[in-house]
Amino acid sequence: MLNVTDLHVAYGQSEALHGISFEANRNETIAIMGRNGMGKTTLFKSLMGVLPTKSGSIQVAGNEVSKDESYRRVAKGIAYVPQGRMIFSTLSVEENIQTGLENAPVKKVPEEIYALFPVLWDMRKRKGGNLSGGQQQQLAIARALVTNPKVLLLDEPTEGIQPSIIKDIAKALNEIRKLREITIVVSEQVLSFAMDVADRLFVIEGGRLVHESPRATTDVARIKQFLSV
Repeated sequence: MLNVTDLHVAYGQSEALHGISFEANRNETIAIMGRNGMGKTTLFKSLMGVLPTKSGSIQVAGNEVSKDESYRRVAKGIAYVPQGRMIFSTLSVEENIQTGLENAPVKKVPEEIYALFPVLWDMRKRKGGNLSGGQQQQLAIARALVTNPKVLLLDEPTEGIQPSIIKDIAKALNEIRKLREITIVVSEQVLSFAMDVADRLFVIEGGRLVHESPRATTDVARIKQFLSV
């Protein structure tokens, strides 16, 4: 569903990603683990078209998207929940979700979205800025989901969120995948969360993928070494 081949991304003269290649299948969740500054957010921004790629290929369901503007990538099936959530604090919860329906024929929020995140139904008239960090993260995921993506990208979804809500988000992501059979790619530093949601784990270091393992055979101690400073 998502195929990334030999991706190079640079900030001016300085190359940040050095030939990243991986694929993620339909109905699969993969986690890209790594410390801050190792290239996780750069990778996600380049997949979404926020950062231009220097060279390499990004394909979604067989369609090349690496030269497309962000909005065209959304139309081809990529949805992105950025680090820091980026919700509209002055809009209500319902209005925030409706911004994801910009190009949809019907602007009504699908009931299954509220079924996945009941707290958003309870707070649908409340301003986004008045929600807790965990509720805002659920709102950002809901907004991305209404575009009916084939691939959902989540950049550091657990950042600044209390452990009980992290469990809720893991549960919701597993539920979403079951319902929609979509591909989910998360970038993450919290190993327990990655182990709850991901079928395969990758580690990024210095702009390169340096490790890959299926969850079942993941050497937790080894991944922790990569994540410790």
